[in-house]
Amino acid sequence: MSEIDWRKMPPLTALRAFAATARAGGFSAAARGLNVTHAAVAQQVRALEADLGTELVWREGRSLHLTPEGERLAAVLTDSFTMIQTAVEGLRAHKTERPLTVTLPPAFAAEWLMPRLARFWKKHPDVALSLLPEPRTVDLREVGASLGIRFGSGGWSGVHSEFLTAAPQVVVAAPELLGGRTKLSLREMSMLPWIREGDWPEQMQLLESIGLKPAALKFTDFPNEELALSAAREGIGLHLETEALIEEDLKLGWLVKIHELNTENLGYYVVWPPGPMSAAAKTFVDWLKSET
Repeated sequence: MSEIDWRKMPPLTALRAFAATARAGGFSAAARGLNVTHAAVAQQVRALEADLGTELVWREGRSLHLTPEGERLAAVLTDSFTMIQTAVEGLRAHKTERPLTVTLPPAFAAEWLMPRLARFWKKHPDVALSLLPEPRTVDLREVGASLGIRFGSGGWSGVHSEFLTAAPQVVVAAPELLGGRTKLSLREMSMLPWIREGDWPEQMQLLESIGLKPAALKFTDFPNEELALSAAREGIGLHLETEALIEEDLKLGWLVKIHELNTENLGYYVVWPPGPMSAAAKTFVDWLKSET
């Protein structure tokens, strides 16, 4: 296929006006189809004739006819615009049929979203969701996601972001590890075993922020947040966790909150690529906000 020289192409508006005129048989009918004025269509067709240096239409009384050159161009434009319309309609239909793909931290998916998801589908059964749990910050377009939920302080490049909910960090432990205590001093916390997540290096800075010395603590390492949280429930050690993800554990007494950090700058955010948000995405985001 030869390369297109866009500089030599007539304006698309002029080609569209002529194609509509040829199909409708006149300027007035074409104007109604394009939702513009009769004069605007006539001007575009005359401009196209001037650009090409050839006559495309001629009048006989009240009727408008195509010249042989106009007939050839109209046939090509009709085929081309039909192909474009078919491709566009196919893309729109594909986008409508595709599920709404959302990337999010695995623990947020398991501990916060899944217990609430039945309520969303009961209210919006027509919105299909595809969840992509991913601990890393991924490129939404690269993974084909319309939305993402991220933990942090906001301000990611290349995406729009909107605050969803605060994410206070708390130190928790299973009751059996605490021996009936509900509060621990820094010294007491230093003497107990800890659980550490391999995919969250910032947790060491957070522990330092409350006066602990991570280098002096005894850690049992787990590769991700889900396993670390399961270990905390089993009483293996103290654990730093987002309070929003363990509301049920605290309510049922499976975990006890012994310290709360001052983390006002941290939270969960909804992010999406530049451009308009789809109706399904807006429905999901509005529901997320209603749940926080």
